[in-house]
Amino acid sequence: MKKITLELIVGVFVAIGILCLAWLSVKLGKMELVGGNHYEVYAEFDSVSGLKKGAAVEIAGVEIGRVDRIDLDPKYHDRARVYLRIANGVKLQEDVIASVRTSGIIGDKFIKLKPGGSEKMLAGGGRIRETESAVDLEELLSKYIHGKVE
Repeated sequence: MKKITLELIVGVFVAIGILCLAWLSVKLGKMELVGGNHYEVYAEFDSVSGLKKGAAVEIAGVEIGRVDRIDLDPKYHDRARVYLRIANGVKLQEDVIASVRTSGIIGDKFIKLKPGGSEKMLAGGGRIRETESAVDLEELLSKYIHGKVE
């Protein structure tokens, strides 16, 4: 009888430990198990080189969302379409500007949003019309080295 009770207690502690590790993995990975508290908008860029799924979306240095996915524009196939997951509490103006930036000189890429002055708010599934693509440092250095700076 004591052996069964001891095994039951150990089993309960092991199960609790596994649940704690799973919860910690979800939180540290910034994943969401159920729908989440966000809405999605998208923006189209000429170039998003270096930007990855899961990159931060920031306004004034405060993270307000994440990059959900990156696809080619389904109509023209010459532009990148970036889908952004924005927290529900954050409302974006219709004339917000999205730009691809780098944190530091060789850091990770992220999306920086500059609020606009419009009274109209961007709805879920809406499009951010004003965008600024990433600056390609390799291309700039190549132009400088080969004397083709414009």
